[in-house]
Amino acid sequence: MKEEHIRWFTPHLSREFDMLVFGHAGYPVIVFPTSLGRYYQNKDFQLIESVAHLVDSGQVKIYCPDGIDEQSWYNKGIHPADRVRTHLAYENVILHDVVPQAQRDTSRHRVCVAGASFGGYHAANFAFRHPDLVGSLISLSGSFDIKPFLDGYYDDHCYFNNPVDYLPSLSDSRMLDHIRSMGIVLGTGEWDSCRQRNLELSGILGAKGLPHFLDDRKWSGHDWNYWRDMFPQYLALLKP
Repeated sequence: MKEEHIRWFTPHLSREFDMLVFGHAGYPVIVFPTSLGRYYQNKDFQLIESVAHLVDSGQVKIYCPDGIDEQSWYNKGIHPADRVRTHLAYENVILHDVVPQAQRDTSRHRVCVAGASFGGYHAANFAFRHPDLVGSLISLSGSFDIKPFLDGYYDDHCYFNNPVDYLPSLSDSRMLDHIRSMGIVLGTGEWDSCRQRNLELSGILGAKGLPHFLDDRKWSGHDWNYWRDMFPQYLALLKP
């Protein structure tokens, strides 16, 4: 596969930011790392290798941005309000740096976002907050509730970054139309520690009349070997 390491200074975090890019053409797919993961994690655990045939054939071009969970959600050294603010700064990097880069490279307006475990949260939250920019969402054993990271604190920023809270009340018809047109895949399995969270999100989407595919697998759990099986199957379903 063609591979490129990109580093730039982003004003949203006031520091250098890293990203790996795989491929030469195709539908842009932004893949978030799991909890505390870095931009090379999805490569190191062969998740990218599992879709090499789709990358090499020019069907998809994959972007693996860095993660900053240790500075945001997992940072017990700062107030929960600052954890959320740090996350919002990270979202701005994805929104204003990564997505425009993918749009320029591929001449596509809407991108796919994907991730495993807590990366599934990042993908889902970004997709539901910016559905005009996201055409597809792939979550592998995702976890979608950030309240455990907040030590009992909750404000509007927390609410609007917690999909299981804001989705049931979402009433903006334009946003709902964009989500309705999105290809959404929630992958989980009977041994997945996040299975209940996927069933809950599926129930919320169903109650809102938002089409999606819940893939609740037999003999499947919460680890890279299962995700390497899921990811190429889900990417092959995309109809950009």
